[in-house]
Amino acid sequence: MQLRASGNVSFVTTFVLLSLTDSPALQPILFVIFLLAYVATIGGNFSILAAILTEPKLHTPMYFFLGNLSLLDVGCITVTVPAMLRQFLFNDRSISYRACLSQLFFFHLLAGADCFLLTVMAYDRYLAICHPLTYSTRMSWEIQKASVGMSCACALMNALAHTVALSMLKFCGPNVINHFYCDLPQLFQLSCSSTQLNEKLLFIAAAFMAVTPLVLITVSYAHVVAAVLRIHSAEGRKKAFSTCGSHLTVVGIFYGTGVFNYMRLGSVEASDKDKGIGIFNTVISPMLNPLIYSLRNPDVKGALWRMFTVK
Repeated sequence: MQLRASGNVSFVTTFVLLSLTDSPALQPILFVIFLLAYVATIGGNFSILAAILTEPKLHTPMYFFLGNLSLLDVGCITVTVPAMLRQFLFNDRSISYRACLSQLFFFHLLAGADCFLLTVMAYDRYLAICHPLTYSTRMSWEIQKASVGMSCACALMNALAHTVALSMLKFCGPNVINHFYCDLPQLFQLSCSSTQLNEKLLFIAAAFMAVTPLVLITVSYAHVVAAVLRIHSAEGRKKAFSTCGSHLTVVGIFYGTGVFNYMRLGSVEASDKDKGIGIFNTVISPMLNPLIYSLRNPDVKGALWRMFTVK
């Protein structure tokens, strides 16, 4: 364990990530699995983005937001999985203090932007279905750019607040993180100074980053459901629900795993379960999102088909 002396106290300069397994036999298998998942995620999300850019039919606010969501998914998996692949390949589980803080910052930046962007997408569906006559005015190009910009700015403030607050904590040892990436609950457990302020900050951030967006999404879709049920045509109802079903599925996975992960601070016994939730957050969710949006959306499927079958 590497320590930096300050006065009569030594502080940790390097952490050790326990990763997913201690078994040397399983590490090559996990390396291949997560490498394939990473390649599939990058390929799937960039395929969605390419389809949106090349297909004029998809140049609408909904697909503009979906393209930005694809970029965030690529960033989210890139923050965690390449480092995990390095651990499997070189059997080196160490991560420097600064690298750990950087990983935590970018993870919360991208995940936070996801929170707000999913809320904007729900509001977009509310306007499109409940106020179709004024939709183009209320969701103009300037408003679209401002919405994405505000989502990133709010996520940046949240990520900075957590990173700066965490940098104020002292880590005197032990330095073993029971996870495959650096995150707040596991680092709180290792701190030799009080984490009361950090936990309060996380609670406030949860209300701002999770509860508020989730309430807004719920209200938006309550109005959407009420409006769709008033449509007399069965085909019209099916088309309206098809544009919302994919988004609701993604919201359910994202918020379900996020709430489970951050609402159990101080639970040492749950650390191994946290790894499974972390895999859902950082690997499975970004990998599934392109499938969810393409399989349930005929416009995206058509654009992808034309893009890959062009001669």
